[in-house]
Amino acid sequence: AEMGTARVWGEMGRWTIIVLIQLAKAILRLLLLLWYKAGIQMSPPIVPLNRETQQPDQTYVGRRSSRVVRSLQSTPSLQSRHWGSPQQREESQPKSEEMNQPPTPLGLQETIAESIYITRPLLHLLSLGVWGQRSWKPWLLSAVLDISSLSLLSDLKDLNRRERAELRRRTILLLYYLLRSPFYDRYSEGRILLLLRLLADYVPGVGFITRPLMDYLPAWQKIYFYNWG
Repeated sequence: AEMGTARVWGEMGRWTIIVLIQLAKAILRLLLLLWYKAGIQMSPPIVPLNRETQQPDQTYVGRRSSRVVRSLQSTPSLQSRHWGSPQQREESQPKSEEMNQPPTPLGLQETIAESIYITRPLLHLLSLGVWGQRSWKPWLLSAVLDISSLSLLSDLKDLNRRERAELRRRTILLLYYLLRSPFYDRYSEGRILLLLRLLADYVPGVGFITRPLMDYLPAWQKIYFYNWG
């Protein structure tokens, strides 16, 4: 939608569709949070279907190797597929009941924290419109909102498995600030390109990966790290 709008209506249309999409996402997420009490919202929001819980496990044991092979009918979904034996899968995979636990009720502080996280993309877009894409203020504002949200949610106890994984994911995503302008333009770009160049020059075989990555990195950073949605 963004690329098509930019081609037809230019930059103004491009940013308009970005704001509309982020506004729609924020409204729906706030509706889930405040009206339906959905708690901490996950990414992805829906647990991938585990077909093994829907049908009996059908396996075949090889006569010579005694290797256990799963039949095609009971092959798990792509998201939950693995290369181990069926017995290993049953030991390593969490129980479906644990993955489908109801959301942890949020108090006022936690609701405010989740609301901050949901509305952060809109506030970031607004700050870009006010101060421009080269200003440090949108970068700092978004960082403060992210850290504040995680800090307010850190006091929440008795989280289920998916909620703990979501908070870990959000914490790891803070590293993306190193790849976002203007921090990337001033500090990260030169160091990242230098590291990739050293790997390409001195580590045999790595250049096949790092050299195309060096060529693509500027376009990749420009496409994926201006919106932060």
